[in-house]
Amino acid sequence: MLDRVGEKGLIDQLRDMLPIAIGDVPIGHRRTGLVIVDEVNGFATVGRGPLAPPVENPQVTQMITETDQLARQYSARGWPILCFLDTHEPDRPEPPYPPHCIRGTGDENLVPELEWLNFEPHATMIRKDCINNFVGSIRPDGSNAFVEWINVHKLQEIVVVGICTDICVMDLVLTALSARNHRLFTHLEDIIVHADGCSTYHLPKDVALEIGLPGHAAHPQDVTHYMGLYFMASRGAVLADRLILPEG
Repeated sequence: MLDRVGEKGLIDQLRDMLPIAIGDVPIGHRRTGLVIVDEVNGFATVGRGPLAPPVENPQVTQMITETDQLARQYSARGWPILCFLDTHEPDRPEPPYPPHCIRGTGDENLVPELEWLNFEPHATMIRKDCINNFVGSIRPDGSNAFVEWINVHKLQEIVVVGICTDICVMDLVLTALSARNHRLFTHLEDIIVHADGCSTYHLPKDVALEIGLPGHAAHPQDVTHYMGLYFMASRGAVLADRLILPEG
């Protein structure tokens, strides 16, 4: 079993073998947008479904706090905000995960700390039923709501926060980087991931086996969070542990 002490030792080894560049990143000197990934009850409110934390989780709590503060700064400046909301129909499973964030349960809605965004005029909501938010943004006519949001606002940079660092956040960032390189965005230059504004979940191997899951379902939180950041950085994302906004 990899306990939290052993996990810390492994993280130290990973930082040695797979270092990432992370630091202060100025934002807002170009046209900027904030993307919030899946900070919904079913993933981030204690006890709300099989994929939510069973008890308070410091990393998840920090993510919500950082997101709320950052979103309020964007709101005060009139900068665009996009919220992805994981929303599933009961008859459309998403293997390998159990049913989650089912429409009408409330689990598919923003966590209480971010509910104010529902009434924020600069915020856009995209409900999606796919691990990959970019794919989940494809409309029946083939157009893409995410691409459209970036291009309509002529964004040159986006800041990404949310859950899970190594799943939905990473899938969106990696796909968006490829889309940028493929020139699907008219102005986008940089995709910035705010590390403290991201989180993932903790599932030790022994617990996974105990509840009938295979060993590969194990998911040590700090390790998988770091690996998500590493893979995004290795593909060209900018990592930030502090975002510096213009004064005023």
